[in-house]
Amino acid sequence: MKCPYCDAENTRVVESRPGDDGTTIRRRRECVNEACGRRFTTYERLEQRPLMVVKKDMEREEFAREKIYRGLMRACEKRPISVEQIEAVCSEIERSLRMEYEREVPSSAIGERVMDALKQLDGVAYVRFASVYREFRDVETLAKEVLSLLGEKR
Repeated sequence: MKCPYCDAENTRVVESRPGDDGTTIRRRRECVNEACGRRFTTYERLEQRPLMVVKKDMEREEFAREKIYRGLMRACEKRPISVEQIEAVCSEIERSLRMEYEREVPSSAIGERVMDALKQLDGVAYVRFASVYREFRDVETLAKEVLSLLGEKR
């Protein structure tokens, strides 16, 4: 593994442990270059079969967990939700998609899973995400969604 600081070719593993979700291994590494000697963390993840996302316009692209993560981060911005919670949601969504779909998954299935997770996690983040995902065109549509969310909470 190359050192990200000095580009030295060799590093050594200082510590290894399983990730929180059980599907990754976290490794603490140290650069063996005496001039550098810095430490950094790497994650080892099982390489999965490619999962293709079928978008609304029937275009296909490879599934990217990072897109779910970015969407969740944007929705949860300035909310009391930890990065660990967001990571856990991403892992659960990816796991459930890979269990249910073998090769292709409709983008709507991803969006609905994200919305379901956000509804459980934080109402404000849910409404933020829903307003973009469902393309709310006016305040009335937004108000209906908020009222429906309030009705479910009671």
